[in-house]
Amino acid sequence: MNRWWRLAFAVMAMIMIANLQYGWTLFVEPLRAATHWKLSDIQWGFTLFIAFETWMMPCSGWLIDRIGPRLFLSFAGLLCGAGWAWLGRATTLEQLYVFYSIAGFGAALVYCGCTGIGLKWFPDRRGLAAGLIAACFGSGAALFVPVIAHLLHKQDYRAAFFDTGIVQGLIIIFAAQFLQNPPRAAALPPSRSTVRAHTENFNSLEMLRTPHFWMLFAMALMMGIGGLMVTAQVGPMARTLKFTAVLTLVATLNPLANGGGRLFWGWVSDSIGRERAMIIAFLLHAGILLGVATIGHASPALFIVTIALVFFTWGEVYSLMPSASADFFGAKNASSNYAFIYAAKGVASIMGGGLAAKLFEKTGSWDYGFYVCAVLALISSALAVLLRRMPLPVKAPASALPSSVRAVGR
Repeated sequence: MNRWWRLAFAVMAMIMIANLQYGWTLFVEPLRAATHWKLSDIQWGFTLFIAFETWMMPCSGWLIDRIGPRLFLSFAGLLCGAGWAWLGRATTLEQLYVFYSIAGFGAALVYCGCTGIGLKWFPDRRGLAAGLIAACFGSGAALFVPVIAHLLHKQDYRAAFFDTGIVQGLIIIFAAQFLQNPPRAAALPPSRSTVRAHTENFNSLEMLRTPHFWMLFAMALMMGIGGLMVTAQVGPMARTLKFTAVLTLVATLNPLANGGGRLFWGWVSDSIGRERAMIIAFLLHAGILLGVATIGHASPALFIVTIALVFFTWGEVYSLMPSASADFFGAKNASSNYAFIYAAKGVASIMGGGLAAKLFEKTGSWDYGFYVCAVLALISSALAVLLRRMPLPVKAPASALPSSVRAVGR
């Protein structure tokens, strides 16, 4: 099968898990109204979803690199569909947390397997392929937002969870049947001078011993907080600012801006280099976050525009980071290597989900969270400058590793 067809089926699967993260905000208020649970308690469910989606990826990535994505994504379809559908049947917070965590585990398998497809089959267009796959995760919810809004209006949140969950799960299982790793990691053609790429393949243990990994992890963590805060809290924010009339429009535009940013910055990074793209995008993100806190609540129109720009300048993290990971550490172990960087998103969700809601409950304002996230974006941009000045990573000599580590890395 042509590699573009495999990319198309990976894109299809990614679209189906987008709703699990980006459609969540539409359910927060209906859940709170029906159950009378606190906002922060509900949003810890979002944090758990992100934690399972990210922290389960290193193990699943290692297996996908060796066995292939088909079996794992078929299983993932069952987890995503059942976990999301059961959320509508949750009668306690504990049930909410368990069901959303199950969906998160399934999303981890889908995300990891599909990202590996792009990185391994497209070494010549790594930024574009990773950007397209990440864009579909960022934008896919736009297909479901009008459906969810209709179901919430005509029926209730229980029907919306159940109907979308079943459809998503079945389509993931179908797409999984067409996904597989290339027979071997595709040979990397001569790269453009602006994109620094390694000719060696690092396994995850070797990668973890490099400063490059920890810098990428730190940037992914700090940049993740602001975007996840807006992802989880945009519904409650609109309610606080009395902009609920535009919430459906906001929830539709945000995924499109998110996906557009992932595709745009991934494409740009193929031309100007990963680090330069990071520097520019992260600086813009910091400025936009400040804009939300200063002018974003002045009118519904400014709220729509500034929030959409937050997503456009944040989503690139999930196209630039996998591309940089494969550039620095090789394509052979791309799924498992990027999974360790993506795990930063789980840590970021703690601050962007439950803790951000707690901060709002204590202060009565969302602005403090935006100020903090703007500072973190500025720090991330500075780290990207340092990363660009560093030479490519070098493997630690085998003699420097403990014998147990050398055995695992073989």
